[in-house]
Amino acid sequence: MLLRSAIAAVILSAAALLLPPPRTAAVAEPPKDGQRKELRVKWVDDFAVTGDGSNAAWRKAAWEPLTKRAGPQNHSTRFKVLASKKGLYVLMDGADTKLTATMQNDFDNLWLEDVFEVFLWPEERDPIYFEYEISPLNRELPILVPNLEGKFLGWRPWHYEGDRKIRKKTSAVEGEAKPGAAVTGWKAEFFIPYDLLMPMRNVPPTSGTRWRANFYRMDYDDKPSTSWDWSRVGPSFHEFQKFGTLVFE
Repeated sequence: MLLRSAIAAVILSAAALLLPPPRTAAVAEPPKDGQRKELRVKWVDDFAVTGDGSNAAWRKAAWEPLTKRAGPQNHSTRFKVLASKKGLYVLMDGADTKLTATMQNDFDNLWLEDVFEVFLWPEERDPIYFEYEISPLNRELPILVPNLEGKFLGWRPWHYEGDRKIRKKTSAVEGEAKPGAAVTGWKAEFFIPYDLLMPMRNVPPTSGTRWRANFYRMDYDDKPSTSWDWSRVGPSFHEFQKFGTLVFE
C-alpha cells in the first residue's frame, strides 16, 4: 500500500511552503542501466486548451503509455507532450470506472485521491524540479521542489497569475466530472508556461534541449490504491535521478 506523509505548509512573506511527501509502492523496481525512458517532443504554435485533446495540434504527438506500479486496477493510462515557444503542453488520458475525487480547492492534498502528476527537471546540475498535480475536478497543485539528498520540500508559486499561471481543463468520458461519478475514463490537458519555471536553468528549451521528467497516476477506486509511472522509480515518486528524458526536436 502506498504511504505518503502529510504536507507541512508554512506561509512566508515571499512564498508559502508546502511539503509533498514521498509515496511507497510494494512492487516498484528501479530501471536497469540503459533503460531510462526517452521521449522526443515536437514543436507547435500555441493553441487553446479544451480538456479533451481535440485540438488538431495533438495529432503531431504519439501516445506514450504509463506502466502500473502496484494496486488492483488495470486501467490503461497514457499521455502526450508538445512544446511551443511559450510553454509545455501535456495531455493525459486514463480509463476509469469511478471518479474518486472530492477536493474542491487548488493546493489541496490532491495525491490522496484520483490524480495525474507531472515532474519536470530541466537542469541536472540542480537538484530542483517542478511538480504538477491535477484532479478530475480540475483542481491543481503546482510546486517547485528542492530535493537535497532525499530531503525535499515544495514551494508554492509566488505571483501565480497572468503569463505565469497554468492553463488547464479536465473532462470525463461517458459521465460527468463530479465526485463519485460513474465514467469510462477522464482526461487532463494543461499548458505549463516557461515563465512559471523561471529562474530555473535550461529554461526555456530550444531545439536539442534535454529535460529529465516523469509522469504518474494515482487511482483510489479500491483499496489499496493503484499507481502508474512512465520511467520506473522506486518507493518514492521523488527519486528524480530515475526520471526519463524529454528531448526537444
